[in-house]
Amino acid sequence: MIMMNGHSLFARYGCGTLFFMLCAVILLPASAAITITPGDSGSSSAIANGDPVFIRGIATGHPQSGLQVWIIGYNYLKIDTVQVNADNTYSYELKSSETLGLASGQYLVIIQHPMMNGQFDIVYNPTTGGVINRQLGGGTTIFQLTGPGSLQSPDAGNALMRAINSQNVDDSFSTVSFFVSSPETLIKPIGTKYVGDSFTITGSTNLAVGDTLMVEIVSSSFKPTQKAQSGEFSGSSGTVQVMPGTNGYNRWSFDVDSSTFNPDEYVVKVSGVTVDVTGSTTFILLERPPMTMETITVVTTSGTVSALPSTLPLPAPTTQKSPLLFPLITCSIAIVAVARVLAKK
Repeated sequence: MIMMNGHSLFARYGCGTLFFMLCAVILLPASAAITITPGDSGSSSAIANGDPVFIRGIATGHPQSGLQVWIIGYNYLKIDTVQVNADNTYSYELKSSETLGLASGQYLVIIQHPMMNGQFDIVYNPTTGGVINRQLGGGTTIFQLTGPGSLQSPDAGNALMRAINSQNVDDSFSTVSFFVSSPETLIKPIGTKYVGDSFTITGSTNLAVGDTLMVEIVSSSFKPTQKAQSGEFSGSSGTVQVMPGTNGYNRWSFDVDSSTFNPDEYVVKVSGVTVDVTGSTTFILLERPPMTMETITVVTTSGTVSALPSTLPLPAPTTQKSPLLFPLITCSIAIVAVARVLAKK
C-alpha cells in the first residue's frame, strides 16, 4: 500500500493496493526531532533558512533507476534521483546552502517510484519546461512546469500528482510538505532582578530542534580596556540547544546565577551557531535592599528583660493614660463647684 501525506495547498490522492511500499519522512539532521510521516495529515514541519532537510523513507522493489525526487515551491523547482539501499531505505538531503536561499512559504516533496516497468513514465523536459507522459503517444507534454504558461506551485504540484496517478501510468508516489521562513529567535521579557537571584531566561525560535544557540549576558557598563587597565567583567555566557515547541516554534532556555553579578543594566544576546540569526533584550539587576532590624523588649514573669531582633515593623507606640489622671480631674471639678456655691452665700 502506498502511504501518502499532503498538506494545506496540496490535494491528497489515493492509489490501489500494490506489491511494494513507498513512504517518505522528512527529518532534520542529527538530534532533530521534527518528523513528518505520510498519512498523518495533522503533522507539519517548519524550518528556517539555512537548516538542512533530510528526506528519508522505505521503498521496496529495489528499482534499478532509483526514485525520482520532485521539490516544488514558489519560483523553485528541483528534480533529482536517489538510490534505494539494500535494506529498502533511502535518504536524500536538501543541503543548508540550498535552503538558505529558499523563499518563505510551503514546499511540496513528491517521491516517485517507477514501479513494474522500471522507468519513470512522468518526466520533466528541462529544455521546454514541460512535464511529459511517456505513455501517451510515445511522449506527450501534458502541462508546463516552468517557463511561459507554467502553473503556480500549488497547481503544479496537483497537476504532477494527477499525472503520476493516471490510469495509463504504473508509477506511484508519496508526498510530504514543509514550510520555510526566515530565521528568528525571540526572548521573553525578563523583568527586574536582584543580585543573588537565580532565574531562567527563555525564548522561542523557528530553528530546528537540535540547533545550537549562543547566549551572552553582558553588563552594559562593561567595555574593553587596555592591558594595563583593570576592566571588570560582569555577566555570563554559554550554549543551549533548541528543544521541541508548539505552533511552529521551538523553544530554548538558559539558567542564570546572578550571585557574582554587579548591579547594572544587562544586555542579553542570543545568536545561532550554524545559522545566521540574532535576538537581544535587556534587563535591570538591582542591589538587594538590606533587611531592617527592629528590637523587641520582652519582660518575663521572673522579671528578666531580654531584647529579640525582628525584621517585622513594630507598631507606633501609644501613650498610656495615667491611672490617677481621672480622679484628679474629678476632684478639681468638684472643688471649683463648691467654691462657686460658697461665693453665692
